[in-house]
Amino acid sequence: MKEPAFGRFITAMLTPFDTSLELDLNRAQELAVRLVDAGNDALIINGTTGESPTVFYPQKISLFKAVIEAVGGRVPIIANVGDNCTADSIDFARNVEKLGVDGVMLVVPYYNKPPQEGMYQHFRSIANAVDLPVILYNIPGRCVVNMEANTTLRLAHDVENIIAVKEASGKLEQITAIVTGAPEGFVVYSGDDEMTFPLMNVGGYGVISTIGNVTPARMREVVYAIADGDHTKALACHLALLPLMRELFVTTNPILPKAAMRLLGFDCGGVRLPLVDATPAQRDHLAEVMRAVGVL
Repeated sequence: MKEPAFGRFITAMLTPFDTSLELDLNRAQELAVRLVDAGNDALIINGTTGESPTVFYPQKISLFKAVIEAVGGRVPIIANVGDNCTADSIDFARNVEKLGVDGVMLVVPYYNKPPQEGMYQHFRSIANAVDLPVILYNIPGRCVVNMEANTTLRLAHDVENIIAVKEASGKLEQITAIVTGAPEGFVVYSGDDEMTFPLMNVGGYGVISTIGNVTPARMREVVYAIADGDHTKALACHLALLPLMRELFVTTNPILPKAAMRLLGFDCGGVRLPLVDATPAQRDHLAEVMRAVGVL
């Protein structure tokens, strides 16, 4: 656990659906291979970008198995198993561990609005129930509550297999405090493509990316230029992709990432309700931005 387990560039993989909005496991395997071939260090399966709220436990298991079959052993496979019920999350994490995944991700419990101590106990309980490396996921925009730096650092110091946090708070002061106070081997990932450049420049380690589905090689270039200390190249690459990073989040993720994949000719299907597919106007503007940044 002394060295970061999962590398710097990780894509939160889309979950492909067929025309009936059922899981398309063949396409999921093809997408996983595509992402690994393009330079991903690891993959997050069924996170926010993978529509975790509408992919229920048996379907998640099928998806994890399919991705492991396709690319297991080539890169680490990290399963998103966190829910807003601690007991359910423990049971599910234990079942997923048996599949052979390399790690799990746990999101701050949504809707419950737990206090900081509740977050601490939730994450500690789940992490102690498995022998896998754990990534915490702080995304106040979806979970309503923010996991504060002190809570993240308590977990990082107290629980050996909690090795990283995906920070999507947008709070650079908070992120800097985590980076500064973290124990050896604990790393901070950007949970927002647009924040990767500033986050890594205050000591963050890498990104868990959405745009990585659409243009993985170019997002990897951003990450590794920063890591290599090539500030001029990193800034140029970041600025070149920034319009698309922003465009993909004009409406709720992953509506536009899925639309982008269709435009690229690698259709991953639509989104499940209560999300809805991109409008014609949204698709047209997305195509303009993709052409402008050289992705389409």
